[in-house]
Amino acid sequence: MPAAGVPLRELGLVLLVAAAITYLATGPVRSMLVRTGRVAEIRQRDVHTQPTPSLGGLAMFTGFVGAYMLAQQLPALTRGFAPVTPEMTAVLAGGLAIVLVGIVDDLYELSAIAKLIGQFAAAIVMTVLGIGFTVFYVPFGEGTTLILDQAQGMVLSVVFTVMLINAVNFVDGIDGLAAGLGMIAGSAILVYSLSVLYDLGGAVSAYPPAIICAILVGICAGFLPHNFEPARIFMGDSGAMLIGLLLAAASISASGKINMSLYGAADLVALVSPIIVVLAAIALPVLDLVWAVIRRTAKGQSPFTADAGHIHHRLLRLGHTHRRTVLVLYMWVSAIAFGAVSFSVVPSRVAVAFTAVALVGAFLATLVPLWQGKIGPQRRSGGDTGGDTGGRVGGSVGGPEGATSTRVDALR
Repeated sequence: MPAAGVPLRELGLVLLVAAAITYLATGPVRSMLVRTGRVAEIRQRDVHTQPTPSLGGLAMFTGFVGAYMLAQQLPALTRGFAPVTPEMTAVLAGGLAIVLVGIVDDLYELSAIAKLIGQFAAAIVMTVLGIGFTVFYVPFGEGTTLILDQAQGMVLSVVFTVMLINAVNFVDGIDGLAAGLGMIAGSAILVYSLSVLYDLGGAVSAYPPAIICAILVGICAGFLPHNFEPARIFMGDSGAMLIGLLLAAASISASGKINMSLYGAADLVALVSPIIVVLAAIALPVLDLVWAVIRRTAKGQSPFTADAGHIHHRLLRLGHTHRRTVLVLYMWVSAIAFGAVSFSVVPSRVAVAFTAVALVGAFLATLVPLWQGKIGPQRRSGGDTGGDTGGRVGGSVGGPEGATSTRVDALR
């Protein structure tokens, strides 16, 4: 174990095991879905052009459980579990609950209200068992620590968790996007958690957020090779909602763990709280979620009505290919997330320079279609899913049952 009690090797091992189990479990899950005909139908707003197996969240949760069991047995990490702290048990129970809701939705397509009730139920389970806000630091003036009572902490935690679940679920609309964003956001929060662990000298209370992030990064990395364009399997709501719940759990767990006596009010950006780092890491998904609600409400529609107005749809219409759309969003999320984290681990001037360069790079990458003279979607012939088919998949793609069956046979 390195100095200051930060178990880097053990966390790295947990990450690798989560990635390996998820990667190996995804193949059998996909084969089972293809054999049983459980493939995602083509909808008007979808950007994929071939029926593809969903329910990849089952493989991701398998990786989560395997890495969880390994971490529980490692001497350097076992103190981060019950009976020392209940947080990891709460994450496991909440994860199981949200994956079950997601599996039912992937197989039978729950109504928006039923799915929302399931999300709240999973968030409540996780909060009641030990993942909840207790304090919130406001570094204005001389700095103030807000102490939340149990009811306040529970309400704030549940609402925050449901918001993140839906934010990630909303952006899961193009191959590799949600898995990549989850991996990037998880990595940023992991770096922050490790800095907190270092500052606290390896205190046991700071272990859970680091363990959660290591597992999250691992399962996303293990699933991404199967899900990157052209995807062979989708994570489905079960996977996207699991990523959102784990991001919420890591950020809530990290809150209140930082030693405020080590810092002053001058470190405003670095010390607002772990939530700022998390919000930076998932800023694009959250903004996309908020804008979707505003857009749909303004049209007199339900906020849960699906459409083709998300950020990735707009980038496709701008002229980006599927892959480049994903990579551009990766760049934006990385710039924002690691830019925020950098203020906690390097001098402010270095952090400002790093963030500025990263943001400029992401902005220039976004404008690539303008330089190439490709304004608007570029149609491609054949079944090239790497092209700019946007969300305009014709209704005939799904076709009658016979056509869908033919494509399912082709998947085999």
